[in-house]
Formats: sequence, C-alpha cells, structure tokens
Amino acid sequence: MNPKEEKTIIDKLFYYAKLFRNSDNFWISRLNLLLFVAVMIGMFMLISQIGLCTTWSAVAVESGSMLPNIGIGDVVIIQSTQQTHIISHTEGALSGYTSFDEYGDVMLYRKYGSSTDTLIIHRAMYWVEKGKPMWSSRPAAPHSGYITKGDNNIGIDQKTHTSMLQPVKEEWIIGVARWHIPWVGYLSLAIH
Repeated sequence: MNPKEEKTIIDKLFYYAKLFRNSDNFWISRLNLLLFVAVMIGMFMLISQIGLCTTWSAVAVESGSMLPNIGIGDVVIIQSTQQTHIISHTEGALSGYTSFDEYGDVMLYRKYGSSTDTLIIHRAMYWVEKGKPMWSSRPAAPHSGYITKGDNNIGIDQKTHTSMLQPVKEEWIIGVARWHIPWVGYLSLAIH
C-alpha cells in the first residue's frame, strides 16, 4: 500500500467517524453517549490506578436485588478493600453514614469465596464473630464475617441460597461500591 492510498483510508475513517459523532439519528446519538461514558470510566480507572495508586474496577449489575438504589444494567464503580474500610448498616445507623440512600456500605463479594460464581453486590448489615449467633438466637457463625442483604430483598443473604449460613469473610470481598452510572451496563450484559 502506498502512502497516498493509506492517507485516503485514514481520511475516510475520520470522515465516517465525524458522521457517526455528529449524527442526528436518536439511536446513534445514544450509542455515542454510551461510548463516551465507557471511555470516561476507563480513563478514570486508568488514571486512578496509575496516578493515585488506588485500585478501582467497574461491574454491571445483573439483578434487581439492590433496587431502587442500584438498578439492573447500572455500572457500579468499586473501590478495592485495600484502599478503604467497610462500614456496616449498624455502624452507619449509629454514625449517620449512608451509601446509596441507606446506612452502611454496599460491597462486592465472591459467593462462598468462589472465583467461578456470579459476584454478589449487597449491603453489609453487621459483623458477626465466629461462634456467635448470626441473627437472634439462631445458628452460630462457622467463621467471622459480614451478614449481608440486598436492599430489595426481604431477608438476609445468610438465610437464603445467596450465602446460606455463611457470613461473608473479609477475603471474599472484592471492594466497596462508591458510584453508579445508570443503564450503561446493559450493553455489557447483552454481550455476556
């Protein structure tokens, strides 16, 4: 390929990119917005990891267990547990600390510590020590950890299949949810 043909191809790519960026079509403008947000999230995470030495990640929410505070298709920005302390619902109620319109932090954790299961994003309700009741006069905790619950769920995770009789160990926790961007994750969910 000679330099003249290469310039023509590059000129054509820029021309089509400009048409795409300036389109009046509703769906193309929405796609432009989604791409812009995705690039901004990527740049934010890259800058924070390189410049601020923090570890951030982003996940798309797959279920409605955190409604109305975090919805299906929302992208949630997660701060590593190495960079923060988890505040439970109980601690938040005492101090007035809220996150996503409720007391306490929302955390992302691996179900039973498994690296193959779907990640869970629920609120830390309270900490329980090994051997202590997980809820009023109920089974003793097999190990220390957090009792968790989705904001839209009736019961705690430890009473359901989400984390049956297993408090969430600290080593299972990936991080704490800090922000969310509504609907941006639908594209990711559709692909996966």
